[in-house]
Amino acid sequence: MLTLETKNDMPQLLILPSQLTIEARDGETLMEAAVRHDLYWPTTCGGQGICTTCLCVIESGQENLEPAGRSERKTLVAELGERAQGNARLRLACQARVRGNVTVTKRGVRPSSPDVSA
Repeated sequence: MLTLETKNDMPQLLILPSQLTIEARDGETLMEAAVRHDLYWPTTCGGQGICTTCLCVIESGQENLEPAGRSERKTLVAELGERAQGNARLRLACQARVRGNVTVTKRGVRPSSPDVSA
């Protein structure tokens, strides 16, 4: 498992299946926390919340994320259809704001520069 700059007083974000653990600032989006730690998080809209490329599955800590806003819910339904309605485990990483420890699954998250080491 790769742990990057974690502190006990900060919310922890565990990203599966890569087993990356990073700290997130209170109110920061999942994607913002990853980028701040020099991680690549797949996106096509650059964090505008209008695609689902950054979509992740919340494995635990769903209660530690701010509720999905209207625009996030609208994008999820538009892109994924009815299966997204009522499925609070599906979140856009560019919109989901952290308030505590969270574990997510998102394939493709990796160090964005070669100097990040285990």
